Amino acid sequence: MTFASGRIATVESCDPATVRPILALPALVNAHDHARPVRASSFGAGDKPLEAWLHYSAMLPPVDPYLATAVSLARSALGGAGTVMVHYTRVQGITDLVTEAQQVARAARDVGVRVGFAVALRDINPLVYGPSEPILARLPPPVRAEIERRFPDRAPAVHDMLAGVDAIAAACDEPDFNVQYGPAGVQWCSPALLGAVSEASARTGRRVHMHLLETRYQREWADREFPQGIVVHLDEIGLLSPRLTLAHCTWARPDELELIAMRGATIAVNTSSNLGIRSGVAPVAEMIRRGCRVALGLDGLALDEDDDALRELRLGYLLHTGTGFAIDVDRATMLEIAVENGRRSVLNVSDAIALAPGAPADVLVLDWQQLDADRLLPASDPRALLFSRATARHVDALIVAGRTVVRQGEVVGVDFPALQAELLARLRAGIAQNADLAVALPSLTGAIAASLEPRYACCW
Repeated sequence: MTFASGRIATVESCDPATVRPILALPALVNAHDHARPVRASSFGAGDKPLEAWLHYSAMLPPVDPYLATAVSLARSALGGAGTVMVHYTRVQGITDLVTEAQQVARAARDVGVRVGFAVALRDINPLVYGPSEPILARLPPPVRAEIERRFPDRAPAVHDMLAGVDAIAAACDEPDFNVQYGPAGVQWCSPALLGAVSEASARTGRRVHMHLLETRYQREWADREFPQGIVVHLDEIGLLSPRLTLAHCTWARPDELELIAMRGATIAVNTSSNLGIRSGVAPVAEMIRRGCRVALGLDGLALDEDDDALRELRLGYLLHTGTGFAIDVDRATMLEIAVENGRRSVLNVSDAIALAPGAPADVLVLDWQQLDADRLLPASDPRALLFSRATARHVDALIVAGRTVVRQGEVVGVDFPALQAELLARLRAGIAQNADLAVALPSLTGAIAASLEPRYACCW
């Protein structure tokens, strides 16, 4: 296989006796992520529902955005993802946002992966789905003061937020770094903000990436706030379109899935994340039956917190393929979910994905000898082994746009071990400053639990 101008130029046959056997496939796409610098359980967020998990992320002190992003994207590359959606919900804030975004783009170039960059937008409900006061009233005064300081109930003006996206796009947007609008979710965005995003996306053609119906509590909130249906509401304001990606849709109903499919939006499912933060199992088979375009996301919470896109591919297949002899989601569909649909969502391009001349030179190479180390029969079905045992440890190389990004377990463009060591040193030095927040978070979790699930509030 040879490459030219970021595309596959030739694919030639060779004598198996003279070359080391490999399994090559299009590079996987992580269609929903946040480029988090470290694993969630390292700062106390492990095994917590999303509504508590989100606040624990504030334990992380600000660090150099280039360092944080390079480490995260390097992990993604080692896991087999050549394209990553970065919904940038955690701003470091050391510089202005445009400068920070430029550092994120520089990290993506150095690592060598393609990136979609959704600028996070939110202006309501900093603590839970509704006013903060009922939650704050449950907290002891010192804890309340700390939580009010950390999660203020104020936000920039809508116009200023959208102007910020325009400024980032002017400074950073390019074919391999696609700048998008990133409203956090309907429960975190005012009607004015969502309406403005819809208008701006229609005017500019820029994509929109947002969460929808990730948890049961979001489903309950949506049903109260939008009796006509939350997906119908998105359609009414013009947001439901082929430019839209909806992360999760774990609690979407069949009629909502039909409308999403009708409007051509994409759903980025995040199987391990949904399991890890107790959100449930997304109805992927139903999504496909209803005609939805589905993509694969890791959400920074892969099964072993290791950004292994191959294991995520397999887990999604095993959970959703069907029971008994029934096949609801076949292997070909799962590969389409993991590659082609994700590229459209992340990069706003429609490519025919195949290992053939003219296709993007984004190739994931697996070590066939290691993958098929215990062969008993003369020939093994590559697809069977891919979906039965492939993980990041089988990655021999990752090639993106014809450039080798990973070779035999090492990231070529950056010194990943050194960057990771530097990042951890800075985080460990800074996290001590958040001692008061660490003391306050269990009380906040208990107050949120009492608000959302009174029967189980004592357990937190």
